Amino acid sequence: MNFDFSDEQQELRSQARRFLEKHCTPAKVNARLDGAPFDRTLWQAIADMGWMGTAIPEEYGGLGLSYIDLCVIAEELGRCVAPVPFSSSAYLATNAILQAADERQKTAWLPGLADGSVIGTFALSEGTAAPSAKTIGTTFDGKTLSGTKLPVIDADCADFAIVVARDSQGRIVLCRADLRQPAVAIEAVDSVDDSRGHAKVTFNRAPAELLAGQTGWSVIETLIDGAAVLVSFEQIGGAQRSLEMARDYSLQRRSFGRQIGSYQAIKHKLADMWIAIETARSNAYYGAWALQNGPAELPVAAAAARISACEAYWFASKENIQTHGGVGFTWEFDCHLYYRRAALLAVMLGSPRIWKDRLIQTLEQRNAA
Repeated sequence: MNFDFSDEQQELRSQARRFLEKHCTPAKVNARLDGAPFDRTLWQAIADMGWMGTAIPEEYGGLGLSYIDLCVIAEELGRCVAPVPFSSSAYLATNAILQAADERQKTAWLPGLADGSVIGTFALSEGTAAPSAKTIGTTFDGKTLSGTKLPVIDADCADFAIVVARDSQGRIVLCRADLRQPAVAIEAVDSVDDSRGHAKVTFNRAPAELLAGQTGWSVIETLIDGAAVLVSFEQIGGAQRSLEMARDYSLQRRSFGRQIGSYQAIKHKLADMWIAIETARSNAYYGAWALQNGPAELPVAAAAARISACEAYWFASKENIQTHGGVGFTWEFDCHLYYRRAALLAVMLGSPRIWKDRLIQTLEQRNAA
């Protein structure tokens, strides 16, 4: 059996890599860290490639491809640590609408997301506590939202947010709220990776619309599981690039008359990085299959992909810096871009500890059934 991507998907990967190597250089990521505004020219170029609409059905303006195709694109975006709100808009906001909106709302909202003219994000967390049905304090009275979300990734450039709130009957619901309105206050907050903006978003009786399809915490969990699989591919892309950077430097740098890559200590570092990445890749492939074909397997597959990808990216980005030695910590080398992104993605959807707990609980419930 062939567990690899198809020839068409491999061509999609090659096309995406060529495009991103030309248009999304490390200089653009560093510029964002230096305080440059969100690069809308880069975003529009990505939109022109049609990537935002990859998994959106054709009747809503998308390409009608599969989530596995989207995983291919995610890996290439992670490889270049793209400073764009792709995950917020394509993995979270778009899938929230696909899963929880009614037909009228899908028809109205998805075409803008597909062509990139509208950017969405997802507002779930309300502080440092792990998000759960019990931690949601933001309220929806049927017309307006009140409460604070922190942090909200990419709120600085998003046009709207899908907000997790509690209605007047105490049920968990999803609402769509425009972020560019007077009743919404956005306050930027610092993070380890400022190439992706984060903010504290306060809703002060802000007009919002209820997603009229599915409701309940189970919808949120399914949405996060799917996003975890896609983000795991971004992490693998970044980890793979970290390994390549370490390998290339070890073949160029000489010490005591030899390439440092000829020393056993460096060989062991590179081998351990490769093992961690390949382990994460196999789990991510399982997650991609479950996302596309096996919803019953998704909770376990997503948790396994999430945990192994977080660990692999952190390890590879750290060892990349160590392989470079003292210069690995400097701004002149790109190692820090991957270390920052590894730290950010490790907490974006909940820490590995939270996902380990979820995996254990899911397996216990399955075994008890």
